[in-house]
Amino acid sequence: MNIIISETKDINIDDILILYKANNWSSAEKPTQLYNGLLNSETLITAWKNKKLIGLGNAISDGHLTVYYPHLLVLPEYQGKGIGKMILDKMQEKYRDFHMQMLTADGKSVDFYKKNGFERAGNTEPMWIYQGNEH
Repeated sequence: MNIIISETKDINIDDILILYKANNWSSAEKPTQLYNGLLNSETLITAWKNKKLIGLGNAISDGHLTVYYPHLLVLPEYQGKGIGKMILDKMQEKYRDFHMQMLTADGKSVDFYKKNGFERAGNTEPMWIYQGNEH
């Protein structure tokens, strides 16, 4: 399929918004904050087909012990083709030996993360103060 997965911060807001809107993520309603948040992540992994952004994932970390994966998105027409796994594998190259890797998953993403080694964290409950509306 000729997909390029890379760690880069050379990305423009228009490409990002297409991806987020296609996945109905409310963060697309805050484009400046979304863009700055992604660029200020410790790691930003992107997936490209030709010059089209088809997926991305980011990580926020203390750089030593803990990493949190806030976003992993793939354009709907490319989902189920292994692109999310390629992004996650690229993250694992950097973070696999960290003491704790964490994320919040819902819907069909729960099965995806379980297939890739994540499990429910004991008896924890997800909690947040959330400014979005898609949940």
